[in-house]
Amino acid sequence: MIEPIIAAQAAGLDRLLAQTADPPVSELVAAFAGPLFDEMPSDAEGGARTSRLIVTIFGDPAEEMRNWTGPAEDTVRERYLAAFGRALPGLSPQELRFRMRGILAVVAVDRVEVYSQPTPGCVTPVAGEAARRWAITFLTAAMSAPPTA
Repeated sequence: MIEPIIAAQAAGLDRLLAQTADPPVSELVAAFAGPLFDEMPSDAEGGARTSRLIVTIFGDPAEEMRNWTGPAEDTVRERYLAAFGRALPGLSPQELRFRMRGILAVVAVDRVEVYSQPTPGCVTPVAGEAARRWAITFLTAAMSAPPTA
């Protein structure tokens, strides 16, 4: 379930780097986060299952769960870290990794909510292109924030 997302992230970064060695933060965020919207199964059951799996991978303390995504995900993540590092040279490697985990967490939690039944009295979450645009705008601002003192 995760492989199409990782493949799309890798392809997006390849496209950006073919254009310039130093893509802007907004384009890096779109290439990294976009597949979490675009490559999710479109049916509610498949989308919910994939979203919950991503949240579980990041939230489960068991090493076998954290390592479940395998070397392809590690390679893509390291390539993005290098690209974001060039675009955001003031961030420490630790803070950069934290912010990238934040991208995944924000999108995965949003997708879980979209694919779950809304609680009575809550506004129905937005799916589709609007949510994708909002997330990329929000996450670009978060990634571009000044380094934490």
